[in-house]
Amino acid sequence: MSSVVISGDTSGAITLAAPAVAGTNTITLPASTGTVLTTGSPQSGGVIQVVNATYATQVSTTSATFTATGLTASITPKFATSKILVTVIHSGVATSAGGGGLAVQTQLLRNSTVILSLDSLGLYSNGSTQSVGTDGCATYLDSPATTSSTTYSTKFAARNGIATAYVQYDGGGGSTSTITLMEIAA
Repeated sequence: MSSVVISGDTSGAITLAAPAVAGTNTITLPASTGTVLTTGSPQSGGVIQVVNATYATQVSTTSATFTATGLTASITPKFATSKILVTVIHSGVATSAGGGGLAVQTQLLRNSTVILSLDSLGLYSNGSTQSVGTDGCATYLDSPATTSSTTYSTKFAARNGIATAYVQYDGGGGSTSTITLMEIAA
């Protein structure tokens, strides 16, 4: 393997080392002033990494106290200045006890801290004893300011006279909730 060493102006050096490959490879540098992008210096706004997780086990509650949905994903940011774009899609159903109005309230958590509260998953009781359901989604741009492993998860609670609230409802063949985490360069 051959290499080229470029000495620094005052100290140090940079070594360009060619890997052992067959044939000839060319790297063309732009004829302009700028910074060469590396994994240590990503372009602002660029996606550095993506983590995706799904959860398909039904969870239900009759309580107004928040309970875990089972949907969770962890990411270890490469830079403390990065932002994490969180996208959540939940499927769910609420059965009404005749209360009407808001059926399911949800929270997005970073580790154990609530960072976003949603009034509902888009699930509303129709004021009868029927079940109603739909998918709910949320997108949140977080600034965790860390390079440690960070876990994002969701919780949900039943509201306003709802008999039972479900996520990942399995009454019609099952459904899956999804969480996607994207590290975005500052």
